[in-house]
Amino acid sequence: MVVEKQVTLKNGSGLHARPASQFVAEATKFSSDVFVEVNGKRVNAKSILGLLALGAPQGATVSIITEGPDEEQALDALCKLVDGGFGE
Repeated sequence: MVVEKQVTLKNGSGLHARPASQFVAEATKFSSDVFVEVNGKRVNAKSILGLLALGAPQGATVSIITEGPDEEQALDALCKLVDGGFGE
């Protein structure tokens, strides 16, 4: 099964260097596959280069997609990270 949720980037820098590294660190804690999609472009969320290539700015709506044995937990944790503005 695949689970997906859309979230809006609230932090000032969007999904750039520090927030992207935090996202990758959280995503790699899970064995499920994790993807982020913005404007039809989907990347592996465990890849810092992939996330940076999205160039998602503040206010962008992104889809977080997870698939695997701990997909629900992964989705919840990553959505909380984004909703919390990456601690900014």
